[in-house]
Amino acid sequence: MTDDLMNSEYNNVGELFGIGELERATHGMSSIKKAMFIRKMAGQVHGSRRSRGEMEKFFKQVPKHVKRELLKGGVRLTDYTIYSTKLISSKTVKMFEPQDDKEVGVRNISNAKLPKNMVFLVSGIYLLTGASKELANSEANKAINFKSVNTIPAIANGEFSLKANRKQIIPENQSIRRFITDNDRTVPMGYYKLDNPRLIRDEELIEFTLELGTLFDIPKEQFIYIGLDGTGTTP
Repeated sequence: MTDDLMNSEYNNVGELFGIGELERATHGMSSIKKAMFIRKMAGQVHGSRRSRGEMEKFFKQVPKHVKRELLKGGVRLTDYTIYSTKLISSKTVKMFEPQDDKEVGVRNISNAKLPKNMVFLVSGIYLLTGASKELANSEANKAINFKSVNTIPAIANGEFSLKANRKQIIPENQSIRRFITDNDRTVPMGYYKLDNPRLIRDEELIEFTLELGTLFDIPKEQFIYIGLDGTGTTP
């Protein structure tokens, strides 16, 4: 256990191992090894950067079975984007649904859930829109050039929300105009950085919903792209 603590690649390893495990690990340590251990813990004050650093702050909320996999190296932290594309066919667009299957160029999770042993911290969100050149052609629907929602006013004036396991990550009635970053060179197009990142656990239902006030001037071949961006666990 002490070797796992000393050699862990993670900052904030105390939260990952838990107080009980730390107490057991330090019991009976030699003074030299205990000093090295304290130095290791103290050196983690600054933490990691960006979404990885945010994830390390959420170690306490990671389910126990995923913590165990992290500790033994069964899974590791990685940059990740969960994405989905959907045709706009009504005023309400549900970007992740239980009947959805994984398909390259369409979405990268199935059944609107993360697989077993994967947890994911949503650090930011991409929202873009684009039109298919041939709506009846499934191949064309995977070759859409997605652009800013500012190009379609009826979309830009809509609202969005995000839930996981029916709990609000981003409340309803949030303006889609948050994603209009056309004149902001400090962030990618269509990117909204969350000031309050939230953790999604494995096998929880993910719900990202768009509510449009009107379908006026939205072409029948118009699609939406959503990308939940952050840090996740992967084998």
